[in-house]
Amino acid sequence: MSGRWRLVLCAWLATLSASAALVPLVDSSSWLVQAAALLGVQAVVGVLGRQAPLPRSVTLLAQVLVTVLLLTASFVAERALLGFVPVPDTITAFAELLRDGGEDVGRFAPPAPLSDGVRLMLVSGVLLIGLAVDALAVTFRAAAPAGLPLLTLYSVAVGIGGGDAGWTWFALAAVGYLLLLLAEGRDRLLRWGRVFSGAPAARGGRVTAGLESGRTVPVRTGRRIGAMALGIAVAAPLALPALDGGLLDRDRGGDGGEPGGGTISAVNPLVSLQNSLNQPENREVLRYTTDTPEPQELYLRIVSLDDFDGNAWKPSVREITEVPEVLPPPVGLSPQVERRGVTTRIEAADWYAQNWLPMPFPMQRTEIPGDWRFEPVGRTLVGDHGQTTRGARYTVESLLVEPTAQDLANAPAPPPEFVREFTRVPDSLPDVVAEEARRVTAGASNDYERAVKLQDWFSVDGGFTYDTEVTAGTGAAAIARFLTQKQGFCVHFSFSMAAMARTLGIPARVAVGFTPGSPGTDGTVSVGLRDAHAWPELYFEGVGWTRFEPTPSRGSAPDYTRAQRPSDTPSASAAPSRSASAAPSAAPSRTETCSVEQRRLDGSCGAASPSAAAGAAGSGEGPPWTGLLIGLGVLVALALPFGPALWRARVRAVRLGSSPGRTEADAAARVLAAWQELVDSAWDHGIAPDPSRTPRAVAARIVRTAGLDGAAGAAAHRVAEAVEQVLYAPAPRAVAGLGDEVRTVRAALDRSVGRTARLRAGLAPRSAVRLLWAGSERWTALRVRTTGALPRWALLRR
Repeated sequence: MSGRWRLVLCAWLATLSASAALVPLVDSSSWLVQAAALLGVQAVVGVLGRQAPLPRSVTLLAQVLVTVLLLTASFVAERALLGFVPVPDTITAFAELLRDGGEDVGRFAPPAPLSDGVRLMLVSGVLLIGLAVDALAVTFRAAAPAGLPLLTLYSVAVGIGGGDAGWTWFALAAVGYLLLLLAEGRDRLLRWGRVFSGAPAARGGRVTAGLESGRTVPVRTGRRIGAMALGIAVAAPLALPALDGGLLDRDRGGDGGEPGGGTISAVNPLVSLQNSLNQPENREVLRYTTDTPEPQELYLRIVSLDDFDGNAWKPSVREITEVPEVLPPPVGLSPQVERRGVTTRIEAADWYAQNWLPMPFPMQRTEIPGDWRFEPVGRTLVGDHGQTTRGARYTVESLLVEPTAQDLANAPAPPPEFVREFTRVPDSLPDVVAEEARRVTAGASNDYERAVKLQDWFSVDGGFTYDTEVTAGTGAAAIARFLTQKQGFCVHFSFSMAAMARTLGIPARVAVGFTPGSPGTDGTVSVGLRDAHAWPELYFEGVGWTRFEPTPSRGSAPDYTRAQRPSDTPSASAAPSRSASAAPSAAPSRTETCSVEQRRLDGSCGAASPSAAAGAAGSGEGPPWTGLLIGLGVLVALALPFGPALWRARVRAVRLGSSPGRTEADAAARVLAAWQELVDSAWDHGIAPDPSRTPRAVAARIVRTAGLDGAAGAAAHRVAEAVEQVLYAPAPRAVAGLGDEVRTVRAALDRSVGRTARLRAGLAPRSAVRLLWAGSERWTALRVRTTGALPRWALLRR
């Protein structure tokens, strides 16, 4: 490969490696493949222009022109001349797509859905940066300044992702930049000719001149310098406390000091709550099982917001400690109040990563691996040193407190320090908030009755409506505006009730987490993004922090807040009140039934935007044949390294299909396919198959070698037992759920190995060699058939 082509290839790779930092921002990475193809075409145009040779400015202009044509053909072909030549209407279409993309970026929390507007922003941004890198590094022969546009890509990813672009993305971008520098240095070196290496060297007893026929010494030295510089750049910010807050700064739960202490001051977790409620897809966040017969009371609480400064509710700066084996009793809970112990086993999704741990409240004990710290006042767990909930599996023992209305009505006055801290309201709070609180609670004889009147006013009597698309203001003025407009979602209801309760002298704060979720047929409960919720907690001496539910059509109103006369017996479980339901509402509001994309495309949800209509009209028209062939060639070249991974993913999907089959043969084939996938998954993780062993022995070997936990080990043995009954039973029967069993084992295998082994299992699976074996067998069979047909063909010729 010539030096110029090598430089072009490294510039292309450097741009793609820096662009990879944008992958976590959206829920699909298909845009990166499209950007890589178009970027390759752009680079080839630059090579052709430089070989012509054209002036540098003309080459750059030609690349700009081709880039515009490619973007036109890819995104707005139906509003262009011949499908790729821009016209005035094309500019309007681009403007509409960019506007829609900007709205989606502002509306959704990462990872956002990959809409056409977001795709255009990502692809065009990468092409623009790629053009700058190619022009600087190749056209103008200045590779060092090309790092600035690459740094821009990474900085954008960090800024939008809120710092979630970790060190791996930075390292990937840095390696791409170093490759570019090395390619440029090698190209310069090749034009120097023979290199003088310094002092003479002795070879075989003779002293040779200091001339090296190769270029090994300078290239090796340059690599060492580059690797050392990259290592220092990555390690220095992590080793020096004074450099806290740089591009590699992680969102740490504690202060990074001693493991057992420190303080915690978190960002407001409500920033993305509205985005979660408006997601077009209700992605599963958590899945849990519990032993309580009343799961509608099992809110999964993440964090409490107890500091209201007039602009927002947020967590106070608190001391954090080691997690005790058994937590101290909940503050303010009297032994006379009824309570029951509840055990909940929770599993977080692999994509769900945040610092606070969702748990039932009040928790008593938890079992979870990792670096977690305990915040006593909010009674929460927070991750330290980058610890998140991603893929976490943990068990929580908590209390289900069941106070009676009499317990709350007869609650004594809370301690003065509690009143001072949790009834503070800012001076900027409009007077109308306190006035409205007094008006609504007129006639109440105690704080409990006042709290119930506030809840019922918001959820039933006050004329409020639930709408997730109103402006999510959280300041003092926003509360007054909400009381007037009477439209909002859980943030507005919980913030307003907590503020009004504080004006009445009732200690109050806001809790953030998830409603109980939707139960499944297998005994598990699924919690999705749209179950994100906020609710007020009010303090009553003798009961402690007590949940209320002012938001209509969300969650469930606690039994002790329903209309009843105070009694001395615990309130019995009853059906949900008319203000709330434990299950999803049968008639969701307009904002729940119509997603953002539906509102754009479906006339029943609202008028479709011009950009959406244009996108739908032109979905069948593609780019010109020349660009399509070039792009297809680039895509094939990019897909080759990922061929084994794609083949394994396809085979896995076929093997683990949910249908058990209609006949006994189909059922047996399904069982054997699931077993084959289990064996191949273990092979991908380094446990080679052994055909000489029985299925039961193979499963035991996999469990023992990988050190699988109880659930995964039991799943592996159940698959093995299903294989044995299919192979040896007189009448094999269908076995359901084997796909889930294999997925459980595969997830445990992923956890049992390090990151490098996990990446190899996904990108270069060992079991992909079966594809070569199958190809070899087919080739041999073809040769046998061909050889056998030759004599017959010779006879026909005669």
